[in-house]
Amino acid sequence: MPNVKDLAGWTLVFDLDGALVDSAPDLVGALNTLLDEEGLPLVPYSEVRLYVGRGARWLIERGFERAGARLDPDQLDNLLQRFIAIYLGRIAHETRPFDGCLAALETLAARGATLAVCTNKLTHLSVALLDALDMTRRFAAVVGPDQAPAPKPDPRHLLTTIARAGGDPARAIHLGDTAYDTLAAQAAGVPVIAVDFGYAPDGVADLGADAVISHFDQLEAAIDRLASCPAEAASL
Repeated sequence: MPNVKDLAGWTLVFDLDGALVDSAPDLVGALNTLLDEEGLPLVPYSEVRLYVGRGARWLIERGFERAGARLDPDQLDNLLQRFIAIYLGRIAHETRPFDGCLAALETLAARGATLAVCTNKLTHLSVALLDALDMTRRFAAVVGPDQAPAPKPDPRHLLTTIARAGGDPARAIHLGDTAYDTLAAQAAGVPVIAVDFGYAPDGVADLGADAVISHFDQLEAAIDRLASCPAEAASL
């Protein structure tokens, strides 16, 4: 199989939480601070980390539900603003890129690929986190759900991100960790790579991704396979 040495013209779109960075420690920490302020029991990290990746509102709803509290819409709006303020105060205390992530991004960019982020995290929070990790400069576009017609799994979120990065869906690949990512990519007609070290509650084996990787060291080979011969990607 020929190797795609030059990735110029290809747009590689990454999910953020659970795909590029391990942000669960700070997100769960912010949630537990909010629960503590409300006089509610803290939720266990090992369980709640799997609530990450579907947006702050969903995380709060599930976290309060796990703590035995029901929320009405008026409460949720207020709690969301408080959660965001808490989270911004600790946005990168413990969050780090996954092992091998930065090296892989450097390699792909050196080969001419355009990199972008498509995330269900609000855009300003995403940029604040990437800024804190000195990663924003690596991406041509960072698009949260507030800058798209609808969040993932709606394919328009991914398609909007590709367009913002100046790309073409016919020469794009998405990388994520949950069904939201794979469903959005499949509906957009974009090949998708799933990581098995993220926050998918039931794992990634049954998500129907074109390739699955367990470390960023495997990403370049997966992209080469998809870009060269998409039909062979499932064998990865």
